[in-house]
Amino acid sequence: MEEFCKVLGYNFKNISYLRTALTHSSYANERKGIVCNERQEFLGDSVLSIIVSDYIFKHCPELPEGELTKLRASLVCEKTLASYARSIDLGSHLLLSRGESKSGGRNRPSILADAFESVIAAIYLDGGMENARKFVLSFVVKDIKNHKTKRFNDYKTRLQEIVQKNPEEKISYVLTGESGPDHDKHFTVEVHLNSNVVGKGGGRSKKEAEQQAAREALELMGY
Repeated sequence: MEEFCKVLGYNFKNISYLRTALTHSSYANERKGIVCNERQEFLGDSVLSIIVSDYIFKHCPELPEGELTKLRASLVCEKTLASYARSIDLGSHLLLSRGESKSGGRNRPSILADAFESVIAAIYLDGGMENARKFVLSFVVKDIKNHKTKRFNDYKTRLQEIVQKNPEEKISYVLTGESGPDHDKHFTVEVHLNSNVVGKGGGRSKKEAEQQAAREALELMGY
């Protein structure tokens, strides 16, 4: 328990919260008086959601409500939480029945994700929201930054999202130039909004040139 606390970066005043977080129902069912982590998992799910919602609301002002919802869903889903749990080797600390352990329970995504949420609740119950926030953000902030980088490097998608708000508008990309030997080609592209040129770009591939044209179009449109 003490070693795992070091991994978590939090020292419990009441270690029973952590012990409960690590207790799977299969283990508790075989022993009288042992509480499993299901109730704490219920609480941890809500604590996780409010921490993530609060952070992306404040730090992603450019995202509309629909995008915020998608981003939050990607951060609190079973797959993501299981990956966070594996990063701290949570599975090796779980209390499982012998049968559950033999059947691969220590690496099962659903068990890991639930236990991770229960650990969040344990920290919240023992040390309050700020300690829980610090723990959660140590995992999710990197993923949020990666999401923003990917989103804003994809200028074509961003431009399309803006233009499609007006059904009568249409975006098209036109190859206007190609030069250089096969091993070192350079392409130039124009992006047209209906019949008007709204951006030009160049690159070593057509895709790169289109992205640069879309980037220029976004700048000209004030985005």
